[in-house]
Amino acid sequence: MAHPIITLTTDYGTSDHLVGVMKGTILKINPETTIVDISHSVMPFDILDGALTIGQAYRHFPPKTIHVVVVDPGVGSQRRPILVTGDQHYFVAPDNGVLSMVYECEPKVTVRHITAEHYFLNPVSNTFHGRDIFGPVAAWLGKNWQTPSFGEEVSDYVRFSLPKPKVANNTIKGVVLKVDNFGNLITNLTPEDVPQVVAGTNFKITVGAREIDKLAQTYAHGAPGEVLALIGSSGFLEISVNKGHAARALSMQRGAEVTIVLG
Repeated sequence: MAHPIITLTTDYGTSDHLVGVMKGTILKINPETTIVDISHSVMPFDILDGALTIGQAYRHFPPKTIHVVVVDPGVGSQRRPILVTGDQHYFVAPDNGVLSMVYECEPKVTVRHITAEHYFLNPVSNTFHGRDIFGPVAAWLGKNWQTPSFGEEVSDYVRFSLPKPKVANNTIKGVVLKVDNFGNLITNLTPEDVPQVVAGTNFKITVGAREIDKLAQTYAHGAPGEVLALIGSSGFLEISVNKGHAARALSMQRGAEVTIVLG
């Protein structure tokens, strides 16, 4: 690929110089790179939020895209930098579980511990591996595509699974995984977990002190301020407020329980 695409997903925010410096480092090594920001608003130090963000985004990019994911509370410690090759995409990240959703989505991955220090900036800071390791490795990968040159394969990489719904008799219990920028409560429940809800069978969703007994098709299928349940673009059941902020309206946050009673 003459003009590689590199995406960036970080918890750096945009008020400081960090993102710009990462981009400058990449372009200095490979000026032909197209850099795309997925998000720099991952919650600080929040590996699960980073995992969800890249897991929902990467498949919408062309084959051979290189995804740099830096949510790295262990920067400067013994945690490994890794290069992951999926079916059609590459990932450069710390080995702390931030690629867990990628591992769940990809049929097969090859994970390499990045040890080839000649690809790093010199010297390497103990606090900014996005600039000194992850960005440069992605830039060099976009030049040579020689993944074995970056390090040996490993099998003991860090990963975690999303919490599973709990089912007992006619009750399904899920949890809120994420509160998005609009205040929508994104749960761990997929249409496959709640087919009766998708089909419109009798059900009652309890969130906080509110109850919902129908599934909306869009955010606009309700009066302003009405609490809604719908399957969002992420593929999960969401609790929303039309033209409002569900998390604030319901006094709920990540980890809160959502209960569905069928029949």
